[in-house]
Amino acid sequence: MKHVARWALDVAAVRGAEYADVRVLAQRSRALTTKNGKVGSASDAESVGMNVRVLAEGAWGFAASAELVRGAVEATAARAVEIARASARVKRDNVRLAPEKPIVAEWTTPYKIDPFTVSVDENIDLLLKIDQELRAVDGVTLAEANLNFNRDEQWFLSSEGADIHQTKLSTGAGYAAYAFAGNEIQKRSYPNSYGGQWQNKGYELIDELKLVENARRVAEEAVALHKADQCPEGTFDVILDSSQLGLQIHESVGHPIELDRVLGMEANFAGTSFLTLDKLRTLRYGSDLVNVVADARQEHGPGLGTFGFDDEGVPAQCTPIITNGLFTGYLSSRETAHAIGENRSGGTLRAEAWNRLPMIRMTNISLLPRQKPLSLERLIATTDHGILMETNRSWSIDDKRYNFQFGCEIGWEIKNGKRARMLKNPSYSGITTEFWNALDAICSREEWTLWGTPNCGKGQPQQVIGTGHGASPARFRRIKVGSAFKS
Repeated sequence: MKHVARWALDVAAVRGAEYADVRVLAQRSRALTTKNGKVGSASDAESVGMNVRVLAEGAWGFAASAELVRGAVEATAARAVEIARASARVKRDNVRLAPEKPIVAEWTTPYKIDPFTVSVDENIDLLLKIDQELRAVDGVTLAEANLNFNRDEQWFLSSEGADIHQTKLSTGAGYAAYAFAGNEIQKRSYPNSYGGQWQNKGYELIDELKLVENARRVAEEAVALHKADQCPEGTFDVILDSSQLGLQIHESVGHPIELDRVLGMEANFAGTSFLTLDKLRTLRYGSDLVNVVADARQEHGPGLGTFGFDDEGVPAQCTPIITNGLFTGYLSSRETAHAIGENRSGGTLRAEAWNRLPMIRMTNISLLPRQKPLSLERLIATTDHGILMETNRSWSIDDKRYNFQFGCEIGWEIKNGKRARMLKNPSYSGITTEFWNALDAICSREEWTLWGTPNCGKGQPQQVIGTGHGASPARFRRIKVGSAFKS
């Protein structure tokens, strides 16, 4: 594939490009679902293509092709330069790229079992076993389960001399049990909602998740929720489980720190951001316990935001986002780094596919755990009266990522340091900075999980990409609970 990229780079140079990079990408995906004892869907798809991104006359040009024959590749490169020259006529300023040492490298996601070596028959057999366990519980109306595997192999070459071959594997699995009764539907998901748990791993993740072993408990909770009391409304101390806190991080920290949103370069689908440049290193984002990083390095864990290099050849990095409660960093690219006084990109430019222009995306945006031991049960024991909420069911946040409301699948009232009654339809709301400043306790590393969010949407045309969010359960003081609650 490198010869394809070199053809494109040569044409871009001859046509007058000041800078050019080429990505040749081969993608494979397998997605399987079951529903109430039957196969719901099954697909195994492959896609191969390339794109050329160039700077000419201080403006970007981009073109892509599914054809990799020489004539098509050279025409694509020429088209990218032509688009750049057209864009230059309406540019405000010349694009400035932060310097980056060109790298020659190979990188592959660490894995034990290539998921594509496991047969589809074996995949479906597992899903049907899960389905059988879910529907064995009286009162379950609908059972859904899914398995997903992805492989992205990419060759990245640039006019500066970068030459990177990178292969990323990811695995995802999950299921949900629904119980219908009267005009009410209750749902319980495992290991998380929105498709379950996804990580950059091989098929070994499936064994780690213990999917079949947890199915009956999950189904029983879905049915039991119909007899549970409605979650009360008012002001309560709230403990969020690790998975719900992961989504809270995604929506109220991850999206607003995308620097293209802040600069007004991107507003499609999820809006802009309240984190204007004057807030960098001045805004008290959260309490002293809040430490959030954007970490794409392998040592952070096998998150969907883990890689060796981003899509402009910048190595994976760890950027402090919130440090002891102070807002300290954005997600940046080579083009945007200068806007925040940085001389290097944060390495967060990524694209969904070969026919999409790379944009700033979340890596693994994680809340660091408490250093001293603190278990969830101990955290509950030190809470006089509160509500533990688990697993996201719904969310809403404004287009600047400031005012939000989240609903969860299940809650537990906490009284005198003990779990009391089960609660249905729990929800909470708040303002981003007020909420994070209310955090007063975080569990330790033993309770920390790096969750995968496979369906983060951004851009127009929309790109859907995977991100990671590490979190331990945490407690927030005096939070508004209940959608109808008035202060």
